[in-house]
Amino acid sequence: MATQQVTSCPAAAAAAKAAAKNTSRRTALKTLLGGGILASLASFIYPVLRYLVPPLETSLGADSVVAALANELKPNSGKIFRFGSRPALLIRTADGAYRAMSATCTHLSCTVQYRKESQQVWCACHNGMYDLNGRNISGPPPRPLEQYQVHVQGEEIHVVRT
Repeated sequence: MATQQVTSCPAAAAAAKAAAKNTSRRTALKTLLGGGILASLASFIYPVLRYLVPPLETSLGADSVVAALANELKPNSGKIFRFGSRPALLIRTADGAYRAMSATCTHLSCTVQYRKESQQVWCACHNGMYDLNGRNISGPPPRPLEQYQVHVQGEEIHVVRT
């Protein structure tokens, strides 16, 4: 019987090792490239889907809220408060009457503020102005601000959506 001797060839072992290394590099490169392409597609598709599918809840939240305490506002001053999920503006006029309106500008949805010097509501984004009844009087705002009812009950000032 003839016995065959298996001799290990160092060159063949090195070639096999190099081939395995190239395969693992190729696999890693394919995985990274594929993951990058998937991430890019997701970053393009997600905003389009968010735009096309409307949000589930269209309600603004509460219909009544305690906006301030009676001693919190001095005459000819204003305060921004949260009304549901949006900001609102409570104004105490120079004669002591309370007015409440949405604090979201009808032009680009910036938050408006009360300016006591001019006794007007001002939007800083494009210099839009509203009067104390929320009517747009200058600048780019296309519509008046939404008005709310104000009720003083004891020490609390309640604002109610009409």
